[in-house]
Amino acid sequence: MARVELPGAVGAFAVTSPALLKRLLTDARVSKDPRRHWPVWINGEVSPDWPLFAWVAVQNMFTAYGGEHRRLRNLVSRAFTARRTAALRPRIEEITEQLLDRVAEVGRRGEVVDLREEFCYPLPIQVISELFGLPSDKAVDLREVVDGLFHTSAGPDEVTATYARLYEVLGELVAAKRESPGDDLTTGLIAARDDEGTARLSEQELLDTLVLMIGAGHETTVNLIDNAAHALLTHPEQLAHIREGRATWDDAIEESLRADAPVANLPLRYAVEDIDLGELGGPQGTVIPAGEAILAAYAAAGRDAERYGKDADRFDVTRVDKEHLAFGYGVHHCLGAPLGRLEARVAIPALFDRFPGLTLAGPPEELLPVESFISHGHRSLPVRLF
Repeated sequence: MARVELPGAVGAFAVTSPALLKRLLTDARVSKDPRRHWPVWINGEVSPDWPLFAWVAVQNMFTAYGGEHRRLRNLVSRAFTARRTAALRPRIEEITEQLLDRVAEVGRRGEVVDLREEFCYPLPIQVISELFGLPSDKAVDLREVVDGLFHTSAGPDEVTATYARLYEVLGELVAAKRESPGDDLTTGLIAARDDEGTARLSEQELLDTLVLMIGAGHETTVNLIDNAAHALLTHPEQLAHIREGRATWDDAIEESLRADAPVANLPLRYAVEDIDLGELGGPQGTVIPAGEAILAAYAAAGRDAERYGKDADRFDVTRVDKEHLAFGYGVHHCLGAPLGRLEARVAIPALFDRFPGLTLAGPPEELLPVESFISHGHRSLPVRLF
């Protein structure tokens, strides 16, 4: 654990040990509700131009605690069922093949293709747009505002503009679906909003739940596909294990989730009371004081040498212990994890089967990370197909 400074000189305790993280993520003394348990927020010490404002200000299950979290998650779960996710597989396969056709067209004659732009990005954004009934002409707007949410070094003007545009886009979506309901998750959430009863979603909770489901549902999967493809391209011996039957594509995806979590650090949680980490197996004599913010460092946890051994930083599809926290843990475990895994399980084998000679178009060390300490992926992934 380390004391860190977030943008805006906001302090937090970053926890990198997977064992300690698991205990904290299931500890009733750790909240996700800033309105009840974070004095910095309660006292108005952060403004709407803070880069992480949207991560804290939203009112949905991401920032809920206790009974409120159970209420919101139960309502969302009704619309986001395992059956609905599984039924998406044929459509995901169809979109994947269409995108690979486009990649082949772009990469003809040995030209360089930005795999992130042409494949990793459009697949999840098209899937999530169709799932929520977002018109195709709004996909560009969606991408821009979600990118803005994850851009943690954005300036004040960009932050406030992104926040305003986000609610404009989602407000238009809700209005359209109220007028013309469809077989999509937005219509399902509106039904949860408009149903009679004390458990229903408020209008703000409806909008903020869309923020969570659409934002988390596409950015994280973009990075999962990006990182898994990158890992296999930079570790040909691991790709050979799969092609020769010593490992599976699922092994590659789970190992990628462990070694390169799509979300590196997730803000924020808050200590409801003083928490002695020594009692949780952490550093003796170290206390997180009540009201302090906690940052879950998932990428670091996935490479913890105490848990995974001295080669914890190495991508190894034959590794026996691939357990990870990439989708969180406990009651806040990501509701969309099955969809993210499904998209990767379709996309990654299809990519390498279609282009068996796929290679990076330049040295791996020249690839740049996205401008975020939350999102963990590459700004581009240039490849040659042949």
